[in-house]
Amino acid sequence: MKEEALYDRWWHAPAESEQQMEDSHAPFWEKVLDRIVEKEELGNFSVLDFGCNQGGFLRFLYARHPFKEGVGTDLGIESIRVANERKGDLPLTYVATASPEQWGQRFDLAMSTAVIYLISDLREHAQKLKAALKPGGVYYASYSDYSNNPSLPFMREKIDNGGKLPMNLHSLDEIAGAFLAEGFAAGITRLTPKTYIPLSADERFFQSVRDRIQYEYEEAYLFRFTAPL
Repeated sequence: MKEEALYDRWWHAPAESEQQMEDSHAPFWEKVLDRIVEKEELGNFSVLDFGCNQGGFLRFLYARHPFKEGVGTDLGIESIRVANERKGDLPLTYVATASPEQWGQRFDLAMSTAVIYLISDLREHAQKLKAALKPGGVYYASYSDYSNNPSLPFMREKIDNGGKLPMNLHSLDEIAGAFLAEGFAAGITRLTPKTYIPLSADERFFQSVRDRIQYEYEEAYLFRFTAPL
């Protein structure tokens, strides 16, 4: 499997930052956490965060459900530096790589939040996670299907021009199919709001409130893939 090229940080557009990305993802993490079936059993788990950015999700998860160890991987060298600075004495390690299979079948649980759309080769990604998870280990991956959202052209131009990796518009069938082909059991649920949707005059990706509502109630998904025994 090929190793992806590293870079300094994902956003290179002057108006965007890695901290903005982390801050905007924090409310989303709450919705993901609600749907992690194993969250009360993490005490002895090794956890992988694939595409960890500045490491915020593993710190968020550990504060609520402590686990044995966590490893975060990302292509952004500067993001990984920040993640390691912020971890304190938590049992976390952050590494600039896209190849978690280098540690063998080490992980009981793997996560990726808002990462799948940046991965072009889904089958290779499934193979990497299969090689990184213990038999029967679980991978949760969020994905937003913007294919019918009117704000897609605006969003895509912003991501493609401002980020280091282009946006990939996968279908739900393509994502599920890549993992099913590698022997994973697969499930999916919608990530709908638990309360009011926050609105802002500085909305970064949606051109109307209606487009934002469409995303929140119809387009945000969480896959659950279980590795073969």
